[in-house]
Amino acid sequence: MVKVSIKDIAKLSGVSAATVSRTLSKPSLVSKSTRKKVMKAVDETGYKPNRFGASLRTQKSNNVVVVMPDITNQVNAAIIRAIENEATKAGYSVLLGDTQNNIERDSYYGDMVTSGQADGILVFTPRIPFTINKDKPLREQLPPMVNSCEEIDSEYVHKVVIDNQLGAVKAMQHLLELGHTKIAAVKGPSMTPSTKARLDGYKQALIEAGIEVDNRFIITGDYGPESGFQAMEKLLRLKERPTAVFCFSDDMAIGAMNALREYDYDVPGDVSVIGFDDITYASLMSPKLTTIRQPLDQMGTQCMQILLKLMNGNKDVEKYVELPTELIVRQSTGPLVS
Repeated sequence: MVKVSIKDIAKLSGVSAATVSRTLSKPSLVSKSTRKKVMKAVDETGYKPNRFGASLRTQKSNNVVVVMPDITNQVNAAIIRAIENEATKAGYSVLLGDTQNNIERDSYYGDMVTSGQADGILVFTPRIPFTINKDKPLREQLPPMVNSCEEIDSEYVHKVVIDNQLGAVKAMQHLLELGHTKIAAVKGPSMTPSTKARLDGYKQALIEAGIEVDNRFIITGDYGPESGFQAMEKLLRLKERPTAVFCFSDDMAIGAMNALREYDYDVPGDVSVIGFDDITYASLMSPKLTTIRQPLDQMGTQCMQILLKLMNGNKDVEKYVELPTELIVRQSTGPLVS
């Protein structure tokens, strides 16, 4: 079999070898028509670029690391898909790190960047995954990095986020407008920034409506469906039960609805349920789940786009991008039945 080289691709596509190399390594820098000619030649010849050799010449790995607390979660899966789509277009491979909320795993994946195995990192946990020297400015120690979902408490970290507190207020206002005053909250892990912000929004909406916050109505889950089921069981055992439940994730809302169904309660006739995220299953439930939509595809895409700029040495990069949430009204919420 004859080995095809970059020069062969250049001759066939009518461009220079340097343009072929640029098209394969950084396609975003090449015009659409040029990319089309080069990729047509690549497809026709079956050319396979030597990425290892290229990384030695450029001192780049063409890899990025994505650090997630749980890659099986549907929210994270949707974000990962968008990241991979954007990374592939730019000639990068994605190394996926599932930390399982283990701080040591954070550091392990962070080391991939500092050791040169990856050129940048996307962090979806609230921790910087590197050893930081407190005697030196933080901004001088950070590699190309973008944070999302669970916010890292630092002004020097580039972020793509939503306003979790405002999203929670939207959910609560919907239930309040339906006449509900006994509204429970099934929250996520207490120490996560998203949980804290959503809990603040829950309390803010009640206080603004002149309703006292009842801590008996606040149950802690772990963002998973089983914890939603168990939380709903606890709420049903109360002498004074809630007429509506705001779950801080769709997974927990689905678990709560399953519990209500098992105990012969009607949704939303007896209890209204609202979630947060708008995962795929939200619209497939029966009844369909009312929820607060996060723009998950947009989050993944923008995270990767900003990281690409940072890895290319672009200094004029958005530091803080806030994306909007949206109330999606379906069938799981309804007016208070007196």
